[in-house]
Amino acid sequence: MNVGKRGEDVAAAYLEDQGWRVLDRNYRYERAEIDLVGFEPARDGAEEGGEIVIVEVKARTGHGFGRPEEAVTPEKQRHVARAATAYLHERQLEKAPVRFDVVSVLLEPGREPQVEHFRNAFEASR
Repeated sequence: MNVGKRGEDVAAAYLEDQGWRVLDRNYRYERAEIDLVGFEPARDGAEEGGEIVIVEVKARTGHGFGRPEEAVTPEKQRHVARAATAYLHERQLEKAPVRFDVVSVLLEPGREPQVEHFRNAFEASR
């Protein structure tokens, strides 16, 4: 299994353990891709609410090329935002509350995966 796929599997399991529902994986629009789309329920016991979260997953096997989250460049953010716009339109969710998160997964050989979740990692106009 390649590093990217394994990182996405680890990230999806992590988010589900946090009470999320993973709605979609690897959504493509033109040359842009969304790794994960999740729904995070409202917090603090609220019965309604929650938001759609577009998640960019970055996985690495070491720090040789920097921390995984550092690879989410402004250009990458624009690509993800463009794909998110198409995704939301296709599913008639244009008015839903949406945010963009990054999940960083470090997959060092012989160690448990290390996951960091960056909420509201970037903004994108819709």
